[in-house]
Amino acid sequence: MPSPEPLAAGGGWRRTLSAILGAALALALLVWALRGVHPAEVLVHLRNAHGAPLLAAVVVATLTYPIRLIRWRLLLRDADGGPLPAGPLWHAVAIGFMANNTLPFRAGELVRVLAATRLTGARFTSVLSSVAVERIFDGLAVVLLLSLALLASDLPPGVVAGGVSVRHAAQVAGVLGAAALVAAVLVVVFPLAAERMVRRALPAGRVTERLVSVLEGLRHGLSVLRSPALLAGVVAWSLVLWLVNALAFYVGFAAFEIPVDFAGALLVQGILIFGITVQLTPGFLGQFEAAIVAGLALFGVSNDLASSFAIAFHATTFLPIILLGAWSLARTPVALTDLRAPQRP
Repeated sequence: MPSPEPLAAGGGWRRTLSAILGAALALALLVWALRGVHPAEVLVHLRNAHGAPLLAAVVVATLTYPIRLIRWRLLLRDADGGPLPAGPLWHAVAIGFMANNTLPFRAGELVRVLAATRLTGARFTSVLSSVAVERIFDGLAVVLLLSLALLASDLPPGVVAGGVSVRHAAQVAGVLGAAALVAAVLVVVFPLAAERMVRRALPAGRVTERLVSVLEGLRHGLSVLRSPALLAGVVAWSLVLWLVNALAFYVGFAAFEIPVDFAGALLVQGILIFGITVQLTPGFLGQFEAAIVAGLALFGVSNDLASSFAIAFHATTFLPIILLGAWSLARTPVALTDLRAPQRP
């Protein structure tokens, strides 16, 4: 059996290498996003930005986290079907999204799942499935609002962002999200059939039993889909979440006197979500700026002005959840170093 020291050293080197690669990729994406931008012009736009609407945008953007908590409590239920306590779930939200802003590859989602499991005692697979369902409804809500924005805007039908048709991307995302939702509903409605499929496809043994156990946990986590009232609540809060998030963009536009209306904010939001679906860098650094610049370019906003807005909005909305997450870490018996799968010898 290898000694703990080499394992720890190997893990340290891997983490260091991941951090270096993440930083290098973030820098490369940021340089790419700001290509052709004049730093002096960006500084002028940043200095001339109106503080009040930018602060208001930060407040509105931060409100999306309590909204996520409300929706998560509808999705994640205890063994009796009741809501889990709000306090521990809020800490899990804050810690998870803080980690998303400091780690690459959406590692914060796993941190949130592990934190919620530890703080509430909920089953790991139930928490994991609730987060997966969140992402399905996020995708469906964003696609719906993006489609409405495309209809309400003055943009031509063939509008392209980053070489990809926005309308086509929205259609593909909508189909994938709907298919995932149908699959989740089938697991809930036909649990025995799903279990039989697993047992028929795999030979009897520990692996099969573990998969069946995971399936049972997922079914419990998806049980909200059986309740019309809870399902309606999840749909409603998903729409509220992304309408509020788009409102933050719209208010932020005023800080830089960007002449884009609320429908345009919904469109820019949709392009941003597509641009950061796969998180490559900590805090989406570079990805965020590139997507915002591409979205605002559709409305004739110059790269200098769009980059100024993207940098200011990203930097200011980044800080509150970092502080809230740090506060939650201080208030709970959770440490980021503990939220890792144990290494096996």
